[in-house]
Amino acid sequence: MTEAEYRRHPAVSRSELWRLHESPEKFRYYQEHPGEPTPALLFGQVFHKLALEPETFHEEFAVAPEVDRRTRDGKLQWEAYLEDTQGKASIPADMMAQAQAMREALYAVPFARKLLDGPRELPFFWTDTQTGEGCKCRVDCLNTRYSRPIIVDLKSAADAGTDSFTRDAIRYGYDFQAAMYQEGVERNIRQRPTFVFIVVEKDPPYAVNILQADELLLRRGRTLYREFLDIYHDCKTTGNWYGYLGKHNQINNLALPSWLAKEIT
Repeated sequence: MTEAEYRRHPAVSRSELWRLHESPEKFRYYQEHPGEPTPALLFGQVFHKLALEPETFHEEFAVAPEVDRRTRDGKLQWEAYLEDTQGKASIPADMMAQAQAMREALYAVPFARKLLDGPRELPFFWTDTQTGEGCKCRVDCLNTRYSRPIIVDLKSAADAGTDSFTRDAIRYGYDFQAAMYQEGVERNIRQRPTFVFIVVEKDPPYAVNILQADELLLRRGRTLYREFLDIYHDCKTTGNWYGYLGKHNQINNLALPSWLAKEIT
């Protein structure tokens, strides 16, 4: 199954459900207005494809030539490039060079190579037993060479240090992702997998970190997964895709954060 086919499948994904941490209103809006990927998201897609499926990279991406489009020859070269690469995402040469350097750093780590020894970009589908909602996930790599399966998720980051990535995991819902993917894979293979992140920094020397999601982090992720899926089901059932005022349209309280309130009281 291609990524495009996976995205068209009607089951709800982790990236869609995570929108609910903003509001159901924004979830609904982004569903109906997906828009173009941001530069950061595009780079993540480029790095993932190059690192995990390099053999089909050029089926989806094209590296733009460095030409002077103010000149006649430059214009002709650019027009020929656009003609030859229709349907592909165009990326600048420096982005490609950065992604290649990160890939080389990734595979220079022996343990990372071992973890990524398995089928990649695997889609899984299941039906939630409590809500009946269809769910899906696409696993970067599923390593089954050990006594317990391992879901391997590849991330790029400005800082791959453990403390920094822990903050990112909470901020961007990586705990929620780990829990949802673990649920989906277990429902399909009947065995609970371990979840491991491989993080590669975006700047030289493109340092690599490998982190296993512990049980407490996964427990928080499962709580968020359950909460978001219940909200999604309720909004679908009622048709009420509410915003910041909440399901019952109530005014919010503007209060000092606890650390500042202590100074006042």
